[in-house]
Amino acid sequence: MKNHTDIEYSMLVKDILDNEEFKKMDDIKHHNSTRLDHLMKVSYYSYVVAKALKLKYKEVARAGLLHDFYFGRTTDHDKFKDKIKLYTHNHPKEAVKNAKKYFEINAMEADIIESHMFPIDIKIPKYLESWVVSVVDKVVSTYEFYHKASKKLKYGLNLGFILVLNFLK
Repeated sequence: MKNHTDIEYSMLVKDILDNEEFKKMDDIKHHNSTRLDHLMKVSYYSYVVAKALKLKYKEVARAGLLHDFYFGRTTDHDKFKDKIKLYTHNHPKEAVKNAKKYFEINAMEADIIESHMFPIDIKIPKYLESWVVSVVDKVVSTYEFYHKASKKLKYGLNLGFILVLNFLK
């Protein structure tokens, strides 16, 4: 990621990255990395897309960085239903609440954060900027998940391919 060398981006999000509560995102596991790493990727890539589309890239960069700013965690012992509720419905609301508590955010930024789980959650994005972050979040999450599960996925695909070949014989 080039966000460390993009001075304009760095200036837009400096106050967030310097915040002590926000820094705790680096202590929370997310796929094969940390939640902070995920937030940085979604924020920066969304910023680049929004800038290219001549959208409000400042709001996109900031809200992209705050879209998963929540402290809830699940354990292996939690019920599947509870995990789904946290990840799809509750965490965007929690992230908006935390964003408002620690930073000044406008209506667009709140919508970006609250609707980033669409279409998994029913909150439909109101702005093009919200759609950008939602889509980029899905792409980044898919990549992170694939990267983490790539060995298992490759094994499963190879096994499936062998079964198909045997079936065709």
